[in-house]
Amino acid sequence: MKLVKTTRPIILIICCLISVSAYAHGVDEETQSFLSTNKGIAFGPFLYIGAKHMITGYDHLLFLVGVIFFLYRTKEIITYVSFFTIGHSLTLLFGVMADININAYLIDAIIGLSIVYKGFDNLGGFKTIFGKQPNTKAAVLIFGLFHGFGLATKLLEFEFDKEGLFINLLGFNLGVEIGQFLALGIVLLLISYWRQYSSYIKFSKLTNMFLMAAGFLLLGYQLTGYFIS
Repeated sequence: MKLVKTTRPIILIICCLISVSAYAHGVDEETQSFLSTNKGIAFGPFLYIGAKHMITGYDHLLFLVGVIFFLYRTKEIITYVSFFTIGHSLTLLFGVMADININAYLIDAIIGLSIVYKGFDNLGGFKTIFGKQPNTKAAVLIFGLFHGFGLATKLLEFEFDKEGLFINLLGFNLGVEIGQFLALGIVLLLISYWRQYSSYIKFSKLTNMFLMAAGFLLLGYQLTGYFIS
C-alpha cells in the first residue's frame, strides 16, 4: 500500500505526458485553417496557438522533466529553464524570419536524442563511461536551439502572410513560454510532492531509464519517417 502511495507522483507525471502524446507536434484542422488563411497582425490567436502547442508538446516536456529532475533550488531551476528558453526562442524567430527549411524528421530526431542525453546524464552515464561531465548548461542551451528549430519547422509548413509576421511570431513565442510555464508548474508540483518520499531517489534510476526509452522511441520513429518518406 505504501509503495503505491509513494510511486503515485511518477504515475501521474507519466500519464499527464502520455495523455497529450497524440498531439505532440500535430496541428488540428482549425489551427491549420487559421494559419493558412490569416492576413495581417493576429497577436492574440498566435499567442494562444503557441501556448497550446507547448502544453501538448510532450517531447519538449520530457526534456524539461529530465533537466529539472535533480534540481532542488529555485534559482537553479530558473537558470536552466532560462537557458532552454533563450535557445528555442532564438531559433524559433530566426528560423521562421529567415525561412530556414530543415527536414522536420531530422530535427525531431535530434529532439528525441536530447531526451536520451538528459536521461543518460541524470544516470551519471558520462562520468561512469567517459570519466567526464559535459557542461550541462551549455548542453541545455544547445538542445534548446534545436527545439526552437523544431517549432520553426512546423510553422514553416504553412504559408504565412508576411504582413505582421514578426509581431505574430512574438505572440506565438510568448504563448510558448506561457504554455511552458503552466506545464512545468504542474510537473514541479508533482515532483515536489514526490520528493517527500524515499521512493523519489529509489525510483530515480527507473524514471530516467524511462526518459531514455522514450527518447530512443522518438528518435527511431523520426529516423524511420525520414528514410521512408
